[in-house]
Amino acid sequence: MHRIRPRVLLLTGVAGLVAAAGAVALAPAASAADCANGYVALTFDDGPNPGNTNNLLNTLRANGVRATLFNTGQNAAANPSLVAAEAAAGMWIANHSYTHPHMLTLSSAQMSSELSRTQSAIQAAGGGTPRLFRPPYGETNATLQSAASALGLRTVTWDVDSQDWNGASTAAIVQAAGRLTNGQSILMHDQYATTIAAIPQIVSGLKSRGLCAGMISPATGRAVAPDGTTTPTTGPTTGPTTGPTTPPAGGNCTATYAEGQKWADRFNGQVTVSGTSNWVVTVTLRAPQKIINSWSAAVTLDSTGTVLTARPNGSGNVFGFTVQHGGNWIWPALTCRVG
Repeated sequence: MHRIRPRVLLLTGVAGLVAAAGAVALAPAASAADCANGYVALTFDDGPNPGNTNNLLNTLRANGVRATLFNTGQNAAANPSLVAAEAAAGMWIANHSYTHPHMLTLSSAQMSSELSRTQSAIQAAGGGTPRLFRPPYGETNATLQSAASALGLRTVTWDVDSQDWNGASTAAIVQAAGRLTNGQSILMHDQYATTIAAIPQIVSGLKSRGLCAGMISPATGRAVAPDGTTTPTTGPTTGPTTGPTTPPAGGNCTATYAEGQKWADRFNGQVTVSGTSNWVVTVTLRAPQKIINSWSAAVTLDSTGTVLTARPNGSGNVFGFTVQHGGNWIWPALTCRVG
């Protein structure tokens, strides 16, 4: 994702190819109680890599976690058995472009080619149809977003950079993962021994904080439970709400985001709340985004203009807002609770 050659991951079922990833027994899955504080996404770019992907898969399986693998198309085409092994190991396989270029230097047609060729390479190798795209170097704009959307891909970047591409030690990678909070993702890569060595400690650290490894929701770009639902399992919901949630005491609250109109410098979003008419929804943006307008709810903004808290104002259970994106098109994260 940074200064290295492409590699990625995702999920699909290819039974019988688990041996390609190594005969490692999968550790017991985390219980709901273990994930009381939510889910984060472990992501690995630039695969598959003949020198390390099997080691990565073995280590993930041994620690009972699944990850999102952002594969480059050229690596997928050159190593189809490893793509199949990723799928058989239960990983989520995603698109990281075909040749890992600086995408913003390309024409719109070249952007589309990079993405579509990668989709085809991953599909041909048995990796399913990716639904996520991570732009190389995190570089994106409206043209690239449009090319990705046309292929059914949601563009995602990351919240925490492990700096493994920059020579970070295993201890530094573990320390970076310690900054993860509910709904966030960490950028790692598939070709570094230091990164693989960090996985057991990362998983242990997450568990100690009541967090679990989950999937990235194609609807919100945020980490949710592996089955696509949100967290936590009791009490008010505190994670991005993209599917059914366990009803808290006093009722259920689910907030669903829908993309609205887009312009060069801003975009609209709409939130629909279900399960209660007495709700409090928190909308959290990513810097340098700012909320510049809202409607159909009583809202307050924090001092940064990046966190909006909305309550009913008599207009129903649907409200909207306008985000000045500042070059960051990632959708906001939502939390919902009964007010």
